[in-house]
Amino acid sequence: MKRLTALIFAAMVALLPTMAPAGSSEATEAILPADQVATFSNRVQKDLAARGAHVAIVARMGRDPSTLPDGIDYTHVAYWVYSEITDQTGAKSYGYRAYNLYQIGDDLTTSQLVQDTPADFFAGAQKLDAGIIIPDPRLQQKLLNVIASPTYSALHNANYSVLANPANERFQNCTEHTLDVMMAALYGTSDHARIKANIGAHFDPQEIRISGMKRAFAPLASGALTTTDHGAKIHTATFGSISRFMKEFDLAEKVYRITPEANYRF
Repeated sequence: MKRLTALIFAAMVALLPTMAPAGSSEATEAILPADQVATFSNRVQKDLAARGAHVAIVARMGRDPSTLPDGIDYTHVAYWVYSEITDQTGAKSYGYRAYNLYQIGDDLTTSQLVQDTPADFFAGAQKLDAGIIIPDPRLQQKLLNVIASPTYSALHNANYSVLANPANERFQNCTEHTLDVMMAALYGTSDHARIKANIGAHFDPQEIRISGMKRAFAPLASGALTTTDHGAKIHTATFGSISRFMKEFDLAEKVYRITPEANYRF
């Protein structure tokens, strides 16, 4: 019995890196030097501002890329909104605010909506690498209208799952919330049922391939690793699946990647 228990525990521990692909909303504990993070986040801000982006979808690499499933590049996604910012002295300036869905630290099965700075956004990155989607200008305006309205928070489901199924409302992660807000903007609705129906009809999520053993034992390691909202196959929203959707329907002005070395087109 002791040997069986040890084997089960080892299997559960092994699950944790490979089952946090897309909306893991990991805590932003500092990993990289603060000066490097500040320089990189400012570079991303300046790049977006130079392109005239009022709102963009930005993704970070919050886990070691070698631990991520095939087809997954980023683990956290948020809207960045160009905003008037007031500092502690009352002085005003302009810059980007990141609109995030983060897990609550003492209960990883729940989440909250949090605004933070670009430097805060990248503070938890394992590697300075940003995936970026700049929506079409018409969609940008629609997104801004939703983000500034009660619909943005009304679309938040605090029941968190790393592998949330975007086609239903049982759980949600950061990438699914991003997708829900986009669908609300595209169809001019706050109706959850209509949003999910349109996701089911038009959005092709990322399939996540994991073994039956990992799937069975994952919830024992963390309730946030549940897959009870899925059928035989696991599908979730990712930065890649959102970018493919936006390209297919001509909703993206530009999709690209920024690293400390260069900018790259996807």
